[in-house]
Amino acid sequence: MAEAEIGLVYGGGGNGMMGTVAQTVRDFGGHVTGIIPASLLEIENALETINERYVTNGFHERKMLMFNLSDGFVALPGGVGTLEELVEQLTWTQLGHHDKPVFIVNTAGYWDLLLQMFDRMREQLFIRPELETRYIVVDDVERVVPEFLKRRPPKRITAPHLIRA
Repeated sequence: MAEAEIGLVYGGGGNGMMGTVAQTVRDFGGHVTGIIPASLLEIENALETINERYVTNGFHERKMLMFNLSDGFVALPGGVGTLEELVEQLTWTQLGHHDKPVFIVNTAGYWDLLLQMFDRMREQLFIRPELETRYIVVDDVERVVPEFLKRRPPKRITAPHLIRA
C-alpha cells in the first residue's frame, strides 16, 4: 500500500490484525488514518504512530467518516463488526449510493459460507438481478493492491476554501 501510495483508513485500534496492518503501512512510509469512537480508545488500544486520528462520538459517525475518506473497502477475515461493515457497503453499492470497489479477501475460504449465502439469495431472488451486489473476491491479500489500482476511482479534486471579507 505504501509503495503504491494508497493510504489506509481504518478503525484506529492497535490490537489484532488491523493494528498490525496499520503499523506495517506506517513502517513502510504509508499514510494511515484511524477513526475510532471515544468509547473504544482504551479497549482497542488506539495506535499512536498513525498520521491522523479522528475520535468520533459513536459508530455511525465513525462509519460515515470512514466512508467519506475512503476510495474502496477491503474485508479481511474478521468478526461480526467486519461482517456488519462489509454488508453495509454491499448494500450501498446495491442501492447505487456509491461505486467504490468492495473487496472480500477470502483467505483459506474464510468467507465461503457468506459467498454461498449470497448465491442462495440470488437463486431465491432476494438479490434481484437489477439490484445485484458488487464485490471483488480475492483469495490472496497480495492481490488487493493490484486489483484496487485497476479500479481506483479518479482522485478527488477539492475546491479551494473561499475566504469572505
